[in-house]
Amino acid sequence: MSLSVLYEDNHLIIINKPVGALVQGDRTGDLPISETVKEFIKEKYNKPGDVFLGIIHRLDRPVSGLVIFARTSKALARMNQLFKDQLVKKTYWAVVQNPPHPIKGTIKTYTIKDRKVLKARMYDQLVKNSKECVLDYEVIQQSDRYYLVNVTPHTGRYHQIRAQLAHIGSPIKGDLKYGAKRSNPNSGIHLHARGLEFIHPVKGESIQIIAPVPTDDHLWQEFESAHTK
Repeated sequence: MSLSVLYEDNHLIIINKPVGALVQGDRTGDLPISETVKEFIKEKYNKPGDVFLGIIHRLDRPVSGLVIFARTSKALARMNQLFKDQLVKKTYWAVVQNPPHPIKGTIKTYTIKDRKVLKARMYDQLVKNSKECVLDYEVIQQSDRYYLVNVTPHTGRYHQIRAQLAHIGSPIKGDLKYGAKRSNPNSGIHLHARGLEFIHPVKGESIQIIAPVPTDDHLWQEFESAHTK
C-alpha cells in the first residue's frame, strides 16, 4: 500500500488515507495502514526493533482523508486530550445527490450505536442511552447531478456524518448502509476528511493541513478543481 504523508515531525505523522484502507486492524485480518506507517518510519529512519505508533482517531474504511498518528507517548496523550476537549477542528467534504434544505445549517440529533448491524440510529429527541450529535454543514459546490457539502462536526460519534446527513434526506453517494441508491465501483463512499486545525501538542505551533481528494475519482477531481479556481 502506498503512503501519502502530508505532515511529519518527531511527534506526529499525518497521512491521507485512501478509500478501503483500515486505520487499525480488525476481524478481517487485512493489513491496516497503521502498520504501513510503522514500516515507513522504520525504513526512513533505519529504526531497529518495534516502532511506536499511537492511534489517536480513526476513519471508517470506505472514507478517505486525514488521519493523525502519534510517534511518541507524550504526543499521544496530549493529542487525545485535545480531541477530548474538542480543540481539534475537523472539516469533511461529502458528496450527496439530494441537497440538504436549507443549504446551510446545523444538525443536532441523538444517536445510539446498533451493534447488531454496526449502524448509527439517529433520533430528533433524547432517548435512553443516546448521545448528542452536532455538526454544521454548507453546500459549497454543485455539478449536474451532485452537491458538495462542507461539514464541520462538533462531536465525534460513530458514523456521525453519514447517519446525520442521511437523517435529513441527504445520504452520501455510495453509502448503501445509510440510504444511497447505488454503491461506488471502489466500494467506498464520497466522504473525505478534508481539513485539520489544531495547536501542536509539543511545539505549540498552529497546524493546518488540507488533504487532496482521491486522484482516481473524476467527481472528486471535478469538485476540487472548481473549488480551487
